[in-house]
Amino acid sequence: MNGSTQDPCLLRAARGEKLDRPPVWMMRQAGRYMKVYRDLRDKYPSFRERSEKADIAIEISLQPWKAFQPDGVIMFSDILTPLPAMGIPFDIKESKGPVIDPPIRTQAQIDQLHPIELDKLSFIQTILKALRDEVGNKATVLGFVGAPWTLAAYVIEGKTSKNYSNIKRMAFSEPAMLHQFLGKMADEIAVYVRYQIDSGAQVVQMFDSWAGHLSPQDYETFALPYQQRVVRQVKQTHPDTPLILYISGSAGVLERMGKSGVDIVSVDWTVDMAEARQRLGAQMKVQGNMDPGALFGSQDFIRDRIFDNIRKAGNTGHIFNLGHGVLPTTPEDNVRFFFETAKQVTAKKVDELLAVHA
Repeated sequence: MNGSTQDPCLLRAARGEKLDRPPVWMMRQAGRYMKVYRDLRDKYPSFRERSEKADIAIEISLQPWKAFQPDGVIMFSDILTPLPAMGIPFDIKESKGPVIDPPIRTQAQIDQLHPIELDKLSFIQTILKALRDEVGNKATVLGFVGAPWTLAAYVIEGKTSKNYSNIKRMAFSEPAMLHQFLGKMADEIAVYVRYQIDSGAQVVQMFDSWAGHLSPQDYETFALPYQQRVVRQVKQTHPDTPLILYISGSAGVLERMGKSGVDIVSVDWTVDMAEARQRLGAQMKVQGNMDPGALFGSQDFIRDRIFDNIRKAGNTGHIFNLGHGVLPTTPEDNVRFFFETAKQVTAKKVDELLAVHA
């Protein structure tokens, strides 16, 4: 696909085009740090209602767009959203997080899972189409999904976990059963990614949030092959849609993330950005990776961190972002300053920063 100057800058950066400045958005940019979100949450206390009723999810997705004009607008949703369409019910409790009851731990339960029923996810199509209509070419609309290992971990643990003992028990004592489950998840996630793209998503980010808790050899066994399986199937039908992979705590598996087949690796803040670029190689585009906690600092401190990050990333193939989601008590003014400052970092400014540190 030939790039067009009419296309939004994040999409062009994701294709590897050289731009005047790196595009910028934030993970979890819609959420609890914004007063307008908290007010809406009080009105609609159920997370699933907020994320699965299209009109509410559209409003929430657009709250940061209206406030800060980020270069990426990501739909307000959850990585668990497609599970019921595969036969896995879940609930989200405000203080406890996701609950899957009963968790899936037997062959019989795995055998009962069915292909994803996209008609049960029609609200996703409505949300993405509305976001594209609203932002036009002024921003890139992002979709997102959970990766097979992370979704399997939620479903097998039944909730969030500190040590992932249930899925690791299955991995190391009944690996054939887990591989079958991961394969099913990968195939259905690929269908879901395609559905998001067909509905209007211009870039899709895959979150393998919990894969950073695997040893490198287990990552290569239980996470990487299924990331590759998703990417391979999506690229067969949608070769021009950029895909991003994010893992929290990824320092130990960074190079392996680059083997997933995605176009962009989203780096968390535990890795120096210059080192990340070196480790991933010149061809791999990157996203990230400022510590979300830096947004509690003074504006001078935030500015210095922004400049440092963008300088280390270089002036091509970088989408500026946090290394994880924006934290709930972050001052809104600091988020506004983050976006305003990042948008002023032109290619000339990056070249000057690079020259100073050469």
